Amino acid sequence: MDHTFIFFPTRDIAMTPQGAGLTYEDVFFTASDGVQIHGWFVPGKPQAPVVLFFHGNAGNISHRVDNLYLFHQNLGVSVFIIDYRGYGHSSGKASEEGTYADARGALAWLHKNSWDNDQIIYFGRSLGAAVATQLAIEEPPAGLVLESPFTSVAAMGRRHNPILFFLLGWLLNSNYDTLAKIDRIKAPLLLLHGSKDTLVPPAMSEQLFDRAIEPKTLHLIHGAGHNDTLSHRQTEYWQTWRRFIEDLHSAPTARATP
Repeated sequence: MDHTFIFFPTRDIAMTPQGAGLTYEDVFFTASDGVQIHGWFVPGKPQAPVVLFFHGNAGNISHRVDNLYLFHQNLGVSVFIIDYRGYGHSSGKASEEGTYADARGALAWLHKNSWDNDQIIYFGRSLGAAVATQLAIEEPPAGLVLESPFTSVAAMGRRHNPILFFLLGWLLNSNYDTLAKIDRIKAPLLLLHGSKDTLVPPAMSEQLFDRAIEPKTLHLIHGAGHNDTLSHRQTEYWQTWRRFIEDLHSAPTARATP
């Protein structure tokens, strides 16, 4: 049932970072449970942090090449983006515990390549936000950025298909209960959410923000939906990222921006 309601992978690689003029490394590594996982490493400026990027539940990394280009152009950071098992060139079949194992393997690859946790920012979009949250509990990063996160699969099911979820929800093996975990995050937290997101309502980010501990920031992107947060108000969006990176070592207090 998870692959009917939660995971929507594709195997074909539509394009690579080279198509956007980016230098990159094609990476294969082993998840913590032994499954072979594929990703791309796009190098940034010297001394800049690396963003470990966990994407949403559909497509694969080739559908995020424009995101990689924007990170490179606007922040100059290195980016390591991975495909979960069953997506793109990664082996296996996706599951909640499997995606967590994939994330652990990605972090281990960064460690082997001389990146320490205090140089790494975890970035998760939508389902990827739940994956990034779990990894941040186990291995606290320099910072955690969650974009368009949902509180849990159960909450999403009750919102979009309450009758179907009531009848079939017990068949799901994945819950991704970020709301139950968010107060265990010890890293600085940035929440980004489109104010007109009709798939994952911004109220879910507000719930996560309320439960998270400081330092934390919530930034609503006015007029953005679920899939255009990076492009709707680009100047504002990237200024928020820059401010977060600059503040990582200054322990900012909690703040929400309207």
